[in-house]
Amino acid sequence: MVDPHVSHSETMETAVFAPEDIEKNKTMAGLAYIIFFLPLVACPDSKFARYHANQGLALLIVSLVGSFILGMIPIIGWLLLPLFSILVLILAIVGLVNGLNGKVKDLPLIGKFKLLK
Repeated sequence: MVDPHVSHSETMETAVFAPEDIEKNKTMAGLAYIIFFLPLVACPDSKFARYHANQGLALLIVSLVGSFILGMIPIIGWLLLPLFSILVLILAIVGLVNGLNGKVKDLPLIGKFKLLK
């Protein structure tokens, strides 16, 4: 039976990951947005945790590169840096909530990048 509250794309995405894998590794998936490599060490065979570790790594790279670039630009970059930091924080919270809730959703803007296999 298909749940009418679940979108087709969400059903297709979660079909890639085993429900047992999602249920068992929700916590590690959420923690991936704080320490991206933790799921890779704690549960290396989990595709779900690896997916969120990839999202966390992409967020970390974007955060570091964006902060460096904005920090190098006098005045305008320095004024934009706090706004960029808030955006990164919001993306981290979205990812953390998705991971803890067992959802497979790409982060907006940066979620399409696959850095880990």
